[in-house]
Amino acid sequence: MTDLETPVAPARPGPWPRRVAPALLGYAAVRALGLVALALWSAARDKSPHQLLTARWDSLWYTRVAELGYGYEVRLPNGDVHSNLAFFPLLPWLERAVSAVTPLSYADAGLLISTLASLAAAWGIFAVADHVHGRRAGVCAVLLWAVLPVGIVQSMAYSESLFTALAAWSLYAVLTGRWLTAGLLASFAGLTRPVGAAVVAAVWVAAIASYVRDSSARERSVPAPDGTPLWRRVLGMLLAPLGAAGYVLWVGQHTGKGPLGYLDVQAGWGNGFDGGYAFARFVADKFTSFPSALAGIGLIVGVALVIWLYVVCVRQGQPLSLLVYAGIVTALALCASSYFGSKPRLLLPAFPLLLPPALALARLRTPTSAWVLGCVAVVSAAYGAFWLNGSGPP
Repeated sequence: MTDLETPVAPARPGPWPRRVAPALLGYAAVRALGLVALALWSAARDKSPHQLLTARWDSLWYTRVAELGYGYEVRLPNGDVHSNLAFFPLLPWLERAVSAVTPLSYADAGLLISTLASLAAAWGIFAVADHVHGRRAGVCAVLLWAVLPVGIVQSMAYSESLFTALAAWSLYAVLTGRWLTAGLLASFAGLTRPVGAAVVAAVWVAAIASYVRDSSARERSVPAPDGTPLWRRVLGMLLAPLGAAGYVLWVGQHTGKGPLGYLDVQAGWGNGFDGGYAFARFVADKFTSFPSALAGIGLIVGVALVIWLYVVCVRQGQPLSLLVYAGIVTALALCASSYFGSKPRLLLPAFPLLLPPALALARLRTPTSAWVLGCVAVVSAAYGAFWLNGSGPP
């Protein structure tokens, strides 16, 4: 057997709240640092940090869906149409539900949901990393996710935190053989962002691989590694795509353009999948002058780092479900012709890429890893404050 075919070891024992507490406390501290930096930077520029977190860019589109429903669009002078049908419905549904039972506005409801979802995502990332590499690696993985340069998005009324929470727990359910839970969470992830297809693919591939392993074990008259009844795998696989497929088909019916209608909606925003051609041209254009050439070099180094991390994940024998999920999220982020400034944010859910550096940090002495993460957290907080106070969307 290869490492990819070998079942992951059972989850480590121990009370869950106590086991995950260091990771969640560290995560909350990093996010608090980022919010303090944002408040100070925004005050110096006479801007509202609350508005930056809840009422600009995508967060404003989500609150419009919650308030007005679907059908709102903006026609640009160049003929492009920005329709709110591009935004998947789970976050605005939750915003509307929370606002209905609390005094919160839709925007503040979105901020509350994102805050809670980010903690759920951190816990899910810990659960996956703990299952694969142990508790120390789990804590380091959560803190690395927190200190990413674009980590401030985890504190915005955006859908990244909600999606990452659903994806992480779906993948954990896959790793522990809970196929119905995995399928249900994958369906909810598919209602959150288009990249929910990555979670669906991970569930499907892992379920098929698990069945093949069990069949092979039975043929050799040895105990099956999983032993889950076939109907549970099948039902999990059937549940997984329902969310994404249901919304995409509804958009096609709503627009009158059939099953591919959602692609037309995305095209109105300038989004599409071109294999990375537009991104490559964007990077190449940076080399037309000296100052921008430095940014071009930075982009190339960043992409190379992402690809290298994925290769390391493969070499370290990460479970197949994590490799499929991370690979698809990365490919969709780098090979889409979307707004290029958002590509780091689109990579935010690809948390399995953080497992190799998390494992490396876990092998260091605690003071050393804490010092490294602390320094990166300060830089990340400053960058996040600078980024959100800029003119373009994250």
